[in-house]
Amino acid sequence: MKQEVPANQGNVRRTAGWQIMYLGLASLLGFGSLMWFLASLSEEGASNALDPVEGSVRLALSEEPPQLDSSRATDTVSGEILGHVMEGLLRYDEFNRIAPGVAERWEIGTTKATFWLRNDAFWSDGTQVTAHDFVFAWKTALDPQTASEYAFILYPIKNAEAINNGQLDTTALGATALNDSTLLVHLERPVAYFDSLLVFPTYFPIKQSFYADRQGRYGADASDLLYNGPFLIEKWVHGSQLRMTRNPHYWARDRIRLNVIDYAYITSDVNATLNLFKDGKIAIAGLNSENLDDALQRRWKLERFNEGCVGYISFNHRSERLTRNRHLRKAMQLTMDTNELVYKVIAMPGNLPGVSFFPVWLKGVENRFRQEYPAPKTRVDIDQARLHLAQAKKELKLDEWKALTFLTGDRATTNKISEYLQQELREKLGLEIKIDRQIFKQRLAKMSSGDFDMVLAGWCPDYADPLTFGDLFASWNKNNRGEYKNPDLDHWVRIAQNSLEPLARMNAFSEIQKIIHAEAVILPTYESGSVYVRDPRLKGVVKRAVGMDSDYSGAYIDG
Repeated sequence: MKQEVPANQGNVRRTAGWQIMYLGLASLLGFGSLMWFLASLSEEGASNALDPVEGSVRLALSEEPPQLDSSRATDTVSGEILGHVMEGLLRYDEFNRIAPGVAERWEIGTTKATFWLRNDAFWSDGTQVTAHDFVFAWKTALDPQTASEYAFILYPIKNAEAINNGQLDTTALGATALNDSTLLVHLERPVAYFDSLLVFPTYFPIKQSFYADRQGRYGADASDLLYNGPFLIEKWVHGSQLRMTRNPHYWARDRIRLNVIDYAYITSDVNATLNLFKDGKIAIAGLNSENLDDALQRRWKLERFNEGCVGYISFNHRSERLTRNRHLRKAMQLTMDTNELVYKVIAMPGNLPGVSFFPVWLKGVENRFRQEYPAPKTRVDIDQARLHLAQAKKELKLDEWKALTFLTGDRATTNKISEYLQQELREKLGLEIKIDRQIFKQRLAKMSSGDFDMVLAGWCPDYADPLTFGDLFASWNKNNRGEYKNPDLDHWVRIAQNSLEPLARMNAFSEIQKIIHAEAVILPTYESGSVYVRDPRLKGVVKRAVGMDSDYSGAYIDG
């Protein structure tokens, strides 16, 4: 799911089919075995992380989902839960391929798409999922009163953008339920990746009568949701536990092998999570630089994956903020050493120094995008940075620099990154940076309201195309929380959106990459990778760069 995410905390999230090799990691992998793991449990207590009889797995959730209304969800935590309890027209299978979901077959052309829904897709109340449920969900997300930050992802549908901008009524949307089981979608333009968009939560169905019955509370609690996915939420104790059980009404219920996914703990403390794993209370735990040695000493087998995400510093470009000034941003750009940040500060295998907002795994015309279009290079140059800073001070008509507010998360790794950058900017440029640490939900709220000068952010892909990164700073994108506006960038985004020609699209992304660097729109910090430990009896968990973060719909307990 493409959304703002906490900077790399070591929590288990996505994997790509494209593994980024990190020298030296091989020496960390391959340790441990099932016998060693079971022996460690005998020393540290019996395991309740996995229960083969009940068919249950216990896990820790890194954050409390802000809410689970698919028309308004923006974060990775909500995306992971929604991916298990809801299903769109299409889904990803265990091989990360597009597969039938509620739609058993479909045809996508240049101007329209038709979907034929299966007759055995039901809501958790036993009623059938219909084409009308999709039309209602999409209209709801596009309604300006909903204020969905992800409404833009529906813009390929005819008239969607005009509806979202208040220029047309929702009745003008180019999506029609021809009958309960046939959905016709007229496209605003040819879209090369429309099938992968349909897996995204904003495209999930919502039953209109149930939505209305909740009177504004849809998605706020377990009882405020109607489910059509592999699981349903049996219990949600906010801030403490979220327990999902297998949905008996799901059309492919016989494929689901787990009966219970129990997020028995909700904590952002990675060390606490590892202790839960040590005690056999959860089946998976992410690692960070502080507890990696502990895992190695216990000879646990380490697993790693590339999350497909990019961490970065985002600036507030609003007229009242000092960070609207390009020279100030360029000064910071010329000060930041991402190699030192990744290898000495974050100090975890799998991360790569930030070079571009377009990560290395994205496909170009024939090879990887960054192979065909190398990112502009920036080397640390403090003298040049100070010249930019002096020019910024002159243009902003300042006698003295005011403190800049740096909004961040509240986790250990985030604290290390923000404090390192605070120190670097103070020592090298004399800038005073005030760190504003917030829990995940509050950080998102402050980002949306523009209550920051700089923010430590991250972005993960929604679909397998460079546009999932390339359109973030378009002027109309509501996830462009710093409100950067550039007609040239908008122009290239439109070309990438409207063309089916791979070369023309990649050339457009190259221009976007140049603008982001030249204007220092954001400062990439790192490309995220994770290392984690897993109970070896838990099999079949799929992790993706695109789609649901950790998919347990095909998971099972071996032995």
